[in-house]
Amino acid sequence: MSAEPTVITSARPLIPVLMTFAAPFVIRLFRNRMNLRETVSFLFSGLTFILVLLMAPAILKGTIYKITLFTLLPGLTISFCADGLSLIFALVSSFLWIFATSYNIGYMRSLKEHAQTRYYVCFAVAIFGAQGVAFSGNIFTLYLFYEIITLFTYPLVAHHQDDDGYAAGRKYLIYLMGTSKLFFLPALVLTYVLCGTLDFHLGDIRQGIFPATANPALVTLTYILYLAGIAKAAIMPLHNWLPSAMVAPTPVSALLHAVAVVKAGVFAICRIILSCFGVETMEHLGLGLPTAYVTAFTVIAAALIALTKDDIKARIAYSTVSQLSYIILGVAMLTPDSIDGGLSFIAHHAFPKITLFFAAGAIFVSTGLRQISHMHGLGKRMPWTFGAFALATLAFVGLPPVSGFVSKFYMATGAADAAMIGLMFAILVSALLNLAYLGPVVYKAFFLPPAEGMDLSPYGEAPLTMLVPLVLTALISILLGFYPESFVGFSNVFTHF
Repeated sequence: MSAEPTVITSARPLIPVLMTFAAPFVIRLFRNRMNLRETVSFLFSGLTFILVLLMAPAILKGTIYKITLFTLLPGLTISFCADGLSLIFALVSSFLWIFATSYNIGYMRSLKEHAQTRYYVCFAVAIFGAQGVAFSGNIFTLYLFYEIITLFTYPLVAHHQDDDGYAAGRKYLIYLMGTSKLFFLPALVLTYVLCGTLDFHLGDIRQGIFPATANPALVTLTYILYLAGIAKAAIMPLHNWLPSAMVAPTPVSALLHAVAVVKAGVFAICRIILSCFGVETMEHLGLGLPTAYVTAFTVIAAALIALTKDDIKARIAYSTVSQLSYIILGVAMLTPDSIDGGLSFIAHHAFPKITLFFAAGAIFVSTGLRQISHMHGLGKRMPWTFGAFALATLAFVGLPPVSGFVSKFYMATGAADAAMIGLMFAILVSALLNLAYLGPVVYKAFFLPPAEGMDLSPYGEAPLTMLVPLVLTALISILLGFYPESFVGFSNVFTHF
């Protein structure tokens, strides 16, 4: 058990949010100077990461920072906080922004993409939204930044401005803004009516904010509305927007799947389960186990769909739908080990996932290929790219000592401790399915001859601005397995008071 938390009034959680708020304006200012515009992206991403990292020592010792900016009504404020859960998401999103910026340069310039300044601006605003979600001190602030991410990632999804792009963008808005207005917002209102506040209960995940006198049926309804309203988490059946959004440029897919969008969804659900409802309310109302089984179904079903996809981005997209639900599955089991596994998987999923999308984009830039069936023998022409893909695959399969093993071990241990044998079985089966749909990509690239009529001799590795980030994120995926305390520590300090 950790020491009792110390809540300190401080603007420190606000500073990274303000840093990312300024970034889009400065990027826009240098719209006619390409090199300077991209240098600014590097500068702001690096500074944001450092600002978040500087909070880590105090957070790991049990400090919680909190600040209220505005009070709109009694119990309804715009406020920010920093605790262990905040740091997991904030560190991941700010750190991966650095790699994504380098990759963006190689991708956008190699393909001579249009509207690059708009692209970089919207990308930066999405990171601003992610930092805002990470450091939100209550549900209302979380809701505002959740919607900012949706609005400013729409132009990225529809970037190509063709029929496919606009169709995917419409679906994106309908799913994400439709569910947030129909379900998330009413859940927020119900919470305010029942509790008189929207502030998170910080420092103790067992105690939520709902009073003992609250109507159990209304509390249960509120919980269901939150799950339905946060469609960014891509729990089936509210997942279809995610594969459809693959028409966007590959770095956008990486942003959607590894850095900001879907992580904002699962983070929001984890925050609401643990800091709004609390473990005791979840157990008392029997909400955890049904949530766990719904997400376990998503884990298995999406993995089976991924097996059928020949388009590499579509296969990786369905793998995201599957793997995101690990996070909520771990938290919904409500045991200490399973929660640690679920929360740490926010990071342990992000690095190998962005590696997979970076690799898919590098393959497309170098060869124009999307179909896995056309990639036979390509590993000999692009060994670094497919080597990185192989390392990321190991992370998702969960072979020790890579990062995925750490999270899955915690989740399986938690399921065993709670005698949830069916859920433990789902975790183990899903690991085999990960190998079944990702392993063949590596096998075909390295061990099969080129498909008949395919001449691979003109092909080689992508530009270094793309290759270096994907190799580094693959290596980090492995290193996190050797140093599991790097993110599990933040989960421990958040959950084990």
